[in-house]
Amino acid sequence: MMRERIFVVEDHAPTARSLKVYLEACGFAVTLAESVRSALELAEEIEFDALLCDLNLPDGTGWDLMAELKRGHPVPAIAFSAYDEPEHIERSHAAGFLEHVVKGSSPESLVAAIRRALPPKRPPGEKPAARS
Repeated sequence: MMRERIFVVEDHAPTARSLKVYLEACGFAVTLAESVRSALELAEEIEFDALLCDLNLPDGTGWDLMAELKRGHPVPAIAFSAYDEPEHIERSHAAGFLEHVVKGSSPESLVAAIRRALPPKRPPGEKPAARS
């Protein structure tokens, strides 16, 4: 059985490590990046099913990253941020994030948001539906 692949972009190393350990314990395969630049480079090399992205990165924002990814690698994504003001949440949705999870939320609510963002599973051998 193939595990869903989660691409986590988080510049705070202890938070990134904790997310990786927890999400892998929940059954996900996790790849980490720590900046917009490293995330864009990795996105060219790896396949992933969903993105979990911090908004405040050393070389830009998660919103910047989403703008770039939407051009070449549209992907279901969740903003993960300490910012919980309505304008930040609105900006996250406008940038293409499906949800905006506030850091400090329960780990279960974070996993639930990731699961909601993932594309539906298909039986082995079934091809994705054609887009119109």
